[in-house]
Amino acid sequence: MVCQFIVAVVNNIEDAHELIDTAISTCLKESKPVYISISCNLPGIPHPTFSREPVPFSLSPRLSNKMGLEAAVEAAAEFLNKAVKPVMVGGPKLRVANACDAFVELADACGYPFAVMPSAKGLVPEHKPHFIGTFWGAVSTAFCAEIVESADAYLFAGPIFNDYSSVGYSLLLKKEKAIIVQPERVVISNGPAFGCVLMKDFLRELAKRLKHNNTAYENYSRIFVPEGKPVKAEPREPLRVNVLFKHIQDMLSGETAVIAETGDSWFNCQKLKLPKGCGYEFQMQYGSIGWSVGATLGYAQAVPEKRVISCIGDGSFQVTAQDVSTMLRNEQKTIIFLINNGGYTIEVEIHDGPYNVIKNWNYTGLVDAIHNGEGKCWTTKVTCEEELVEAIQTATGDKKDCLCFIEVIVHKDDTSKELLEWGSRVCAANGRPPNPQ
Repeated sequence: MVCQFIVAVVNNIEDAHELIDTAISTCLKESKPVYISISCNLPGIPHPTFSREPVPFSLSPRLSNKMGLEAAVEAAAEFLNKAVKPVMVGGPKLRVANACDAFVELADACGYPFAVMPSAKGLVPEHKPHFIGTFWGAVSTAFCAEIVESADAYLFAGPIFNDYSSVGYSLLLKKEKAIIVQPERVVISNGPAFGCVLMKDFLRELAKRLKHNNTAYENYSRIFVPEGKPVKAEPREPLRVNVLFKHIQDMLSGETAVIAETGDSWFNCQKLKLPKGCGYEFQMQYGSIGWSVGATLGYAQAVPEKRVISCIGDGSFQVTAQDVSTMLRNEQKTIIFLINNGGYTIEVEIHDGPYNVIKNWNYTGLVDAIHNGEGKCWTTKVTCEEELVEAIQTATGDKKDCLCFIEVIVHKDDTSKELLEWGSRVCAANGRPPNPQ
């Protein structure tokens, strides 16, 4: 995978204005990160371009090519209106294309069932009647993959297909059945591709041209069976992960947001049903272990009106634990569930070895030490459902204005069935012979 971002290195004060403005404008136009490096001996030097009024700087709005847009919409409408049971799938590039609302408008207009790829969860509302869950190949939400992969036409808006999102390249999709809509490009089946077409414009115009067709959703409704609840725990029974997430589900509302760490939380959080307005962040593109601690800090700072609920594995937490210090300094009220199973469980399922066993920490003791009596912080450790229920009641009651750190002790082999399936398929893909030269 290639990391696409802009680098501006400012070594001369004469270049600074142009390089910085170019980097920032690229960030705004492309919705991509930028990296600005300024030599440490420059910031204190005066320069006329910074002492005078800034030069007016404007960004030209991005526009679709009108003829290209019309041609793309016409071709797509013809393709989809001929289909018997078409479906829609949203991908993570919906966000950078600013097309989430347009995707929902299209789904409402055409009546197709719609799903999201795993890294697009939270980008479209899950309370919509035709939402059928997460499309993730063999580890999809129940009955979602069957409907998507059996469709005779599928529209993917903003997808990223890599080894993780395709479950080791095992998706049962056919190019000739697909319309792929990227932020500025539309590709229809094995046929034409249309450039200079903005995704949000395309989706909105397509909504005006599609016949209503809910056949695939009716098929989904016929085969759908609600998921069962985890087996009731015995009194003081060691806590199971599926019991933990049953209680996390009950915590969600429009005033909360979920951060899912790389690992088994990927799969357990995907199964959460997000209420209207509930935020959700999930990082799959790079599989960065430890990402969620910094993401929790950033989300809580940017959206203070929501209480963040983070699900973080012990191995991941060890990578970036120090960010808790800044959470406390900024008086954040996050609830962190530290899931302690003694290792890098997701790595065990992909490729096991002694390097997946980690040194156990006294995690609550560490956070207490970081707290050091300054700010509001509450920590606890739970080993069974009774203790978990009590901890959640405290975190959402008396300690609702505190950063709450709940260490959850679970068995090292307690994983979701989805991780077991996903791990074995990704392992097989990773172990394939290299391509011949």
